[in-house]
Order: sequence, then C-alpha cells, then structure tokens
Amino acid sequence: MTPANVVPASLTARRRAMELDTLASGERVDVLVIGGGVTGAGAALDAASRGLSVALIEARDLAFGTSRWSSKLVHGGLRYLAHGHVRLARESAVERDILMRRTAPHLTRPMAQLFPRYANTPQSTYALTVAGVGAGDALRRLAGTPSSVLPRPRSVPAAQALTLVPGLRETGLRGGLLAFDGTLTDDARLVVALARTAAGLGARVLTRVRALDVAADRVRAWDELTGQPVELRARQVINATGVWAEELVPNVRLRPSRGSHLVLDARDTGIGKTALMVPVPGEINRFVFLLPAPGDRVYLGLTDEPVDGVPAGDPEVPESDVDFLLDTASRVLDRPLTRSDVLGSFAGLRPLLDSPGDRTADLSREHAVLTDDDTGVITVVGGKLTTYRVMARDAVDAAVRACGLRAQASRTARLPLVGAARRSTLGNVEAPRRLVAKYGTEAPRVAALGDVDPDLAQPLFPGCDVTAAEVVWAVRHEGALDADDVLHRRTRLGLVAKDAETARPKVTELVERSLRGLSESG
Repeated sequence: MTPANVVPASLTARRRAMELDTLASGERVDVLVIGGGVTGAGAALDAASRGLSVALIEARDLAFGTSRWSSKLVHGGLRYLAHGHVRLARESAVERDILMRRTAPHLTRPMAQLFPRYANTPQSTYALTVAGVGAGDALRRLAGTPSSVLPRPRSVPAAQALTLVPGLRETGLRGGLLAFDGTLTDDARLVVALARTAAGLGARVLTRVRALDVAADRVRAWDELTGQPVELRARQVINATGVWAEELVPNVRLRPSRGSHLVLDARDTGIGKTALMVPVPGEINRFVFLLPAPGDRVYLGLTDEPVDGVPAGDPEVPESDVDFLLDTASRVLDRPLTRSDVLGSFAGLRPLLDSPGDRTADLSREHAVLTDDDTGVITVVGGKLTTYRVMARDAVDAAVRACGLRAQASRTARLPLVGAARRSTLGNVEAPRRLVAKYGTEAPRVAALGDVDPDLAQPLFPGCDVTAAEVVWAVRHEGALDADDVLHRRTRLGLVAKDAETARPKVTELVERSLRGLSESG
C-alpha cells in the first residue's frame, strides 16, 4: 500500500541537528511550515508529496498542542448537519473515509455509539436523533464508505442496549439507537505518522525551534536546544500554529473554545467497547459522550466554552467543566459518577475564527486560509482534526499560487502514512494487536526490539501495557527528545498523572541511553 517513492523515515536528534545546520547556513526551501500539530504536519506532507522542498519547525514537540487533546474521533459530520452546515458535513464524511480506508487504516477503527432511549425521553428529541443519524448514514454512503467498515445504524431493544453498555441505568430504559463513527487509536500518533511520512519524502521536521518573527520569505527563530538564534529562508511561510496563530500574525482574529475531557476507568463506569451518547438537557443535537479508549480507559467529554487568552502550557480543566460532565453522564448511568472516579483530565483549545455575537458552540468549524497584508504570511486556522488534510491542501495551494511554484496537484488523498496497510493485511501482521493498532505494519519491528533485548519486552511498570521497546522506538524513529515527549506524546501515559510519574524514572533512563546510542553510532 506504500508507494515506491515513499521511504518511511526515522526522526532522530542527530538528523534534526544536521538539517537545522543546513537550513541555518542559508539554504532556502520552497515552503516553511510553522507548527507541528496535525495541520502543520499535514501541510508539510502535502507540500513534500508535490515535489516541493519543505521544512517544518515546532517550538516544542510534535502534537504538543490541540492536536493531542481531541476526543480521538474521526467525525462523519453529524453535528454539522444539525447546524445546517451540509457542505462541511459532507467534507467530514469524505475525509473520514480517506483516513479509515486509504491513508491510516492502522490508526483508525469503527466505534459503535449507543443513543439510549428512556420512558421520559421526549418523542420529538429522539425522532430528531434518528433523523440526524439517518442523514449521517446517507453521507457515509455518499462518501463511498462501505457498511463493512461503518455498519448501518439500527434500533436495539433494552436488553441489547444493556449488553452493549452494562453500566446503563435500567429503570425506564426502552432501548436505543446504535450508530457507528470512526475513532483514532491516538491523535498524537496520527501527527507523528504524518511528520515521519513527510520526512520520508524529504521534509525537514525540526522540533524545539521557536519562531520569533515572521515574514513571507523568512523566519527568525530560536533553537531551544542550543540557545542560539537562527534565520530560516523560504519562498513562502505558512503559519499553522492553531490557537497561537495571533502571536505570529496579529491581524488574525480568533475566539478559542475549550473542549474538556475526563479520563475514567472503564471497569468502574460499566462502559465496554460501545460509546455512550448522552443528550445535554436543553440543547438540540448536543451530546456528552463516554468513549472507550485503550488501556481500559474511558474519555468523558465534551465541553464547548469560550476562553480568554491562550495559556503558555497545557489548558486546565475547570471545576465547572468537571461538574457538568459528571452530572450529565450520570443521568443515564446505573451508578452516578463522582470525582473519585476521575483518573485524569485534559482540554483542547479550538482555534475558531472570531464571529461577534455567536456562542463558541455555534461558531462555524469551517477552516480559513488567510494571507496577511502586512507580512505576506499565509495562515491556516479553524477546522477540525478530521478535515486536517483539506486544510493542509488549501494552505499549500495558496503558497503555490502566491509564489508561482511549480508543483503538481495534491496527492495526499491516496498517500498512505507510515505503517498503513489494508485492514485485511493488518489482520495478518505478526505482532500483538495492541502494537498493530499503534504502529501498523511497523509493529513487528517494535516487538523485535524485545526479542533482541528481553528487558525491552517488559512493561514499564506492573499493570502497564506500554513496553520499554516502545520508548526506545520513540527515540530512534519518532523524534522523541526527552521523557516528556514519550510520556505525553508517544505513549499517552501522561493522561493519568499517577501512571506518568510511576513510569518516569524508567522512561528517563531509556531515553538517555537511546540518545547516547544514536550519538555514538553517528
């Protein structure tokens, strides 16, 4: 499934240093992308796959910001239909199909979703849900996604609903609607796969390089590792920094929105492999959901609240969001959730374009590609994780037009990412299923590290499903430069603070040893 001209690339500390030195010495690339999230990595891949010379710089790490704080869903656009955004809903369904069947089958899977119906559920509310899910299924068919990948929705009786979600409140349950959507194993892994695929096509992917001042054809930056200034030259600069876009291009006006999630234990909540969709009282077609996640976890989300300013570090989940999520989900659960059930929390900030007078929940999720009159920098903002590829394509199209670059049309709709293969092929990969879901066809290579060194086959701590081999792989191939990169962006142990701190000493040792090995081998 991988084209012959794509060579899966390793991102390493040594490669980073060499490529940054080359660019700092004066080499000019066609496109310089600022921002290592899903849109920035997608833009780097899009440009590189067209034959353009590309560099991507990121102030911290790949997927450091919003791209790792999503609900991990690959949406088909159901909510967009409810707001009348038919074009965006159709676009989402098409992009979901591309991710699930062409570019990243290894990182995606179908997720069953149950919309429960109770005796006190208003008939009009349930009818609207049925109509919306039906329209969403029509979009699935229009996008060409077969029912073997995403089954058709259907009604289920109360007994089956309880089998699918054992933690449901049985009193008054009349059954429900079972629908299907796409989900990611891990959103941060999608970003890493995009960056590595771009690097395989020649893109320079440089983390820990902070942009300070930008113009259309150059970026004054700071190397966070050496503490030295660098100036990078390009024919066109693309600002893909999400909620931080205004810091580089002040003329961009955003109204960020916070989406909070809680991390729970699946065994305590009674959530199996089926997601539970809970209607928000007083809202039309807005739901709180309990989503099954790897490692017997459940993600409970989602809020949509405006925020003032963008924090320098990770966004915090306020107590009001915790109360809202726990209270809403508890309405349909046999055992009400309490704060003692919360293992961790996370929040992402949506880079929504400002539109005076609207609630952030009502602001369009359409993306925009803007060219700044003062600097000539192209900025891409808005959008959703599912439609990152379209955002990236449109940004690169704008760069090609602005500079008259010689480039072919976008190829990314049919360009498999590192590790991708058809689902039938993935089912035959000889490696643990957990590794295949994270690494695809590269899973045997990860597992083989433990065959060479049995210590690497061991979990990081008792009860942890992440092995030492995965830490070594992250440093040798995925651009991890320190323990935080591994804990928070390559393994996601950081979603539960207790797990991260338990694993930290071992991860730190493995990272330092792996970095030394790469340096000595170079």
